[in-house]
Amino acid sequence: MNQLINFDKKNKVFHLHNDQISYLLEIEDGNTLAHLYFGKRIKNYHGELHYPRLDRGFSGNLPGSLDRTFSKDSLLQEYSSAGEMDFRTPAIIARQKDGSNATFLTYEDYQIIQGKPDLEGLPHSWVKDKDEAETLIITLKDEYGDLKFDLLYTIYRDRPVIVRSVKVRNTGKDTIKLEKVASMQMDFVDRNFDTITLPGAHANERHMQRNHVNQGIHVYSSIRGTSSHQMNPFVALVDKDTNEFVGDAYGFAFVYSGNHKFEIEKDPYAQTRIVVGINDYNFNWKLKSADSFQTPEVIMAYSDRGLNKMSQAFHSLIHDRIIRSKYKDQVRPILVNNWEATYFDFDEDKLKPIVDDAKRLGIEMFVLDDGWFGHRDDDNSSLGDWAVFKKKFPHGLDNFADYVHEQGLKFGLWFEPEMISIDSDLYKAHPDYLMSVPGRKPSPARNQYVLDLGREEVRNNIFDQMKAILDSGKIDYIKWDMNRHLSDIYEADLPASRQGEVYHRYVLGLYDLLEKIVDRYPDLLIEGCSGGGGRFDAGMAYYNPQIWASDNSDAIDRLKIQYGTSLVYPQSMMTSHVSVSPNEQNGRITPFNTRGVVAMWGDLGYELDLTKMSEEDRKLVAEQVEEYKKIRKVTQYGRFYRLKSAQTSNQCAWETVSHDQTEVVLSTVKVMASAQPYFTKTKLVGLDPDRRYEDQASHKVYGGDELMNLGIYDPVEHGDFMAYMYHFKAID
Repeated sequence: MNQLINFDKKNKVFHLHNDQISYLLEIEDGNTLAHLYFGKRIKNYHGELHYPRLDRGFSGNLPGSLDRTFSKDSLLQEYSSAGEMDFRTPAIIARQKDGSNATFLTYEDYQIIQGKPDLEGLPHSWVKDKDEAETLIITLKDEYGDLKFDLLYTIYRDRPVIVRSVKVRNTGKDTIKLEKVASMQMDFVDRNFDTITLPGAHANERHMQRNHVNQGIHVYSSIRGTSSHQMNPFVALVDKDTNEFVGDAYGFAFVYSGNHKFEIEKDPYAQTRIVVGINDYNFNWKLKSADSFQTPEVIMAYSDRGLNKMSQAFHSLIHDRIIRSKYKDQVRPILVNNWEATYFDFDEDKLKPIVDDAKRLGIEMFVLDDGWFGHRDDDNSSLGDWAVFKKKFPHGLDNFADYVHEQGLKFGLWFEPEMISIDSDLYKAHPDYLMSVPGRKPSPARNQYVLDLGREEVRNNIFDQMKAILDSGKIDYIKWDMNRHLSDIYEADLPASRQGEVYHRYVLGLYDLLEKIVDRYPDLLIEGCSGGGGRFDAGMAYYNPQIWASDNSDAIDRLKIQYGTSLVYPQSMMTSHVSVSPNEQNGRITPFNTRGVVAMWGDLGYELDLTKMSEEDRKLVAEQVEEYKKIRKVTQYGRFYRLKSAQTSNQCAWETVSHDQTEVVLSTVKVMASAQPYFTKTKLVGLDPDRRYEDQASHKVYGGDELMNLGIYDPVEHGDFMAYMYHFKAID
């Protein structure tokens, strides 16, 4: 096997490379670790990017040096700190014993290891065997203090990806406070970038937003305690002309589910710096003598062929090397969820007919949502009491689960393990489990409160309650929900001087609880949820192979939500359901076929009362289910392409191609009708030009080159919100 990482001792240059990408960094004057290049593979580097020397006014120089032409204030660096006369956004701010924030980072040593080390207590990318990746660990030290920084760079052999994180070690005797510790930094020169981000709101998540990077600092962040609906933990830096198929794209995805911060700064010399890490808002970590702090990972993907290639790199890595579930390569079951069918108004007798109809229509799993526990008839009580509500299930939950299984369906169950109600037995017994600031009334949201998951005893209590339900072995799936963000930030078992650790300790506690569930129940399919897509991130993918993309189930709104989601996350992660029309979120009336086509983008489900449907719609459900079973292996696990965006046109189109190019599913949606419509075409991509492909509905045969170069006319049909799906198979 060829080495993936080389160190040129003479020129002090590290070169990480595979057949697709190169990453170059250099030890500069003053033992400063400098960034040289990240991009398309080069065979050899001959020193042409040694940073030019120039006296920059008001930019300081190295301590004791008379050379005015070298300054950390302008040098392209790999990791910078406050206090070293670099006035740009720093990656690290450390408060020393004397109260100063002075840190001066210099190169100390390096090592190269086969494979990739695990990150204890954090989700992370992994390797199947050591030959598929190599990891460079560069140690920086504070020249005048006791902090050391291990910068971890992992390059995979067959992926255009670098994975980065940082481990901070206190090698001295005194406690040091970390006020900011980023996971990575990268500096670019002579690049006129746009940013692409994924902002949104509850029921309106992950809309692609593009902005030009002008001089100054641009921040994309969350301080809500989760990765949030409002700003997904992802940023891309792209050239002005980059589109889905053309141009450079650098993607940065944070493998973390809490507060995050992406800082992009264009300096006075038109250089661009990106810093990614845990948000420093209300963050202050006491690092005692001999202790260490490990940051979460950042996945950095490079594409020289536009956004689709960047997305495919993320999809592949997240699916192959972050998701661990046994279901990662299994087709996901088609489910019906009772929430929009019954809300809290149900009992066993009311649910059984829905199960019966699901069986008749070919649906494979019934999911029992909120309201099965405690004494919960509305959302004002019982969170934290994970025992069966006897009024609704007089014979116990196992009896109902048995009924579902007897109909040939799997059985799923909703939990919200991170929350507590004032009206609950758990609160009566342990009021201190509720996260609140002493002497202040905590703030409710949806009349619920947050459990103090940073405390082990709180996690153990919830785990033991869940275990009492799950140990029966009758639960095939759980939906793990979180319907509010964090407030009243305080951890009862920490002293005042450590309350700046609460946000991160909450996330670590969440990961610990999830790890215990995953470890004890390896056969359990877990779907993540946070009021829909409020925690749709690569960190949660480590525990949950699929996530409810949004509480908004309207097919037309979902076009933009799912389009943005696909920029980073594989389609097998994204659950999407057919709901009623008019839609309960926005009142829109949408054809049943369109709702099905859009829901088949990801993992198909139904969010409606099957017993109240017309016979015509029931027939359509059966047809959709039958069709989806034919295509889901391709749509869930094939190579995904975005073709047309509903954000920028009146159409949306997406395509999934099997990895052997023998099968392809194309979906198109026309949003609004016109009295004088334009004729439009859709061209396919990613096919074998030398093969012939048969449309499985019309049985017409086309050459792969025809479908890609000529395309097909989009149908012209009266009516808004019309959708079409094509399934092609290679016939030779």
